[in-house]
Amino acid sequence: MLNNINIQSYWDAFISWCSSYFWTANTSYQGILIAIAFISAAILYRPAKRKITTLLENAKIPGTARRITTNLIRLVFPLIALIVMFIGTQIIASDIIGVKTGLSDGIMKVLLAWIIIRIAVQFIENSAIRNFFALIIWTIAALSIFGVLEQTMTTLDSLAFSIGEFRLSALAVIKSIIMLFSLLYFALFASTFAERRIFQVKSFTRSSQVLIAKITRITLIVFALFIGITSAGIDLSLFAVFGGAVGLGIGFGLQKVISNLFSGMLLLLDRSIKPGDVIEIPDIGTFGWVNQMSARYTEIVTRDNKSFLIPNEDFITQRVVNWSHGNSLIRVQISFGVHYNSDMEQVIAIATEAAKKPERVVDYRQPVCWITEFGDSSVNFSLRFWIKDAQEGMTNVKGQVFLELWKAFKENDIQIPYPHREVFVHEKKDA
Repeated sequence: MLNNINIQSYWDAFISWCSSYFWTANTSYQGILIAIAFISAAILYRPAKRKITTLLENAKIPGTARRITTNLIRLVFPLIALIVMFIGTQIIASDIIGVKTGLSDGIMKVLLAWIIIRIAVQFIENSAIRNFFALIIWTIAALSIFGVLEQTMTTLDSLAFSIGEFRLSALAVIKSIIMLFSLLYFALFASTFAERRIFQVKSFTRSSQVLIAKITRITLIVFALFIGITSAGIDLSLFAVFGGAVGLGIGFGLQKVISNLFSGMLLLLDRSIKPGDVIEIPDIGTFGWVNQMSARYTEIVTRDNKSFLIPNEDFITQRVVNWSHGNSLIRVQISFGVHYNSDMEQVIAIATEAAKKPERVVDYRQPVCWITEFGDSSVNFSLRFWIKDAQEGMTNVKGQVFLELWKAFKENDIQIPYPHREVFVHEKKDA
């Protein structure tokens, strides 16, 4: 139930304050001064911004400093308004005019607080999070400057409802949202910092680094959620039954997500796939190297720079060929055919020598060539050679070997037959 709130008393207090303070000569003079300050800022902002932007484009400064400076250009408007208002306030507060400048002083403090806060939060790279923190801090500062912070908190606390002994107010909700958002941001910030430190430890394997980084991130986020909820005074036992029903529904709905999460951890634990490996998934026809392993998917980058985001579960349930698992030495096979009139022993010798010429073919494992079939129009061979850098591609090295074969066959007058057809036309004799 909502607590009893006397709306009429608040309205009467507001009308009384306006009549006794707002509708006075001093307030009117200050209102005119504030309007002049903001109009002057609006007029001078665009040319000042254009000039500062031109100077930044011509200046050679680091990327981070350029980003911060670009964000701070927006503060030119409140800065101009603050300067104009300060000068005007000194004039109207002099002994000649003698205007009390309480309102204009408060507005200047609010503008100055906004400028200082915007400068202070520039270390936050994400613009949405930066704006959120700046707005929250500035709102609290503005309420404190005008002396209405306690009244505002009291009013928000009075907007509440109770369930048994549990009481939830608007103030508690706002506090919990701010606390939860802040803790989650700092958890993500701390996990990112921890990941950078973990990836710098050379004694860990790449898969171990990724696994430790994921566990650290998940742990920090879970702790942030629990601390944020409990710090708001919310008893988690109240949501036990409701949370069980919701958790059951979420479990059915997110079973694929959970499956992919644990599949990713299992892949990192058994080290069957790790970043940098060259893999092939025959069922979906994907060949490339592992660029990144996240909580839900693994990114495979192909030779044509296409990124395939494959769910981690597929690596557990489907066939996966890891070309660089264990020994990186890989045998490559190509097939070709020659004319029946060719010297077969000469063809084998030429083919094995041609396979040695590309730089990527290793020299400590000799190529071999075997006759595999007497075809319809050619004698077919299988040429096999070894490489150790499958991540550089397969088609290119096969193409190099085929080109060397073509050159060698041309030099030795060895023909490569191709299918042909003979058509006989019979004349029909008259009866």
